[in-house]
Amino acid sequence: MKISKPLIAAALVLAFQAHAQTVPAAPEGPGRVSTAGTLVVVPAFGEVKHANDQATVTFAVEEHDKDKNAAAARVNRKMKEGTEIVRRADPKAELKTMGYYTYPVYPEVPPMPQPASVAPVKPVPIAWRVGQYLEVKTSNLADLPKTAAAAQKVLQINNVSFGLSPELEKRLDDQRIAATYRNLNERMASIANAMGRSLRTAVIETVDFEGSGNYAGDGQAAPAPMMMRASAMKEAADQMPEPSFEPGETTLQMRLVGKVRFK
Repeated sequence: MKISKPLIAAALVLAFQAHAQTVPAAPEGPGRVSTAGTLVVVPAFGEVKHANDQATVTFAVEEHDKDKNAAAARVNRKMKEGTEIVRRADPKAELKTMGYYTYPVYPEVPPMPQPASVAPVKPVPIAWRVGQYLEVKTSNLADLPKTAAAAQKVLQINNVSFGLSPELEKRLDDQRIAATYRNLNERMASIANAMGRSLRTAVIETVDFEGSGNYAGDGQAAPAPMMMRASAMKEAADQMPEPSFEPGETTLQMRLVGKVRFK
């Protein structure tokens, strides 16, 4: 039987329509892409700022003398006197002596060239430098200028740093954790909105606290021996003007990474 061309064309149209109904429609735009089961890694950051409540002051004394024992005797006497001054001015301060040193001082005359057959002459010290450091930690910032000025009558200030006391830092840790976790939730909400998902479908699988913050001032190394003239200690007047200090503030930071899966 011969089939006409119009009938063949009609049959092909019906077959195409039937097949099209069984094939799912292609996604139209990013909002139609399925995000079910997606695992999202979300970094979060938090910080807390607070005024510093603790100071660490390093005082120093150094003497220069041809007689090593004489220089050491003056250092011992001045350090003892300076320590007593600080204790009287700030009874609650934490004191620690450290860095006692004794170094020879050699002449600065360049050596004369010697024949190869002549043994080199060992240099002889012309004097000795003897010194010591005193570290003072205190939370009495209001009286710190007065305390420092009193100690400067026999000691020199070598370094001053401010930070947070361990007690205050511990109290601020709760705020820092809360700020970081709050940032994680804010970022999760933004990501869910961008993906066209409800935040209620997000489940936190992992929270990785990768860092515990920037503790300024912890574990500071002892300062290197300083160079100063022997007469420097004698230039302090009886009424030493008080130094000026600005404690400033410290920022505690925290970083975490959360893994969030959308159901």
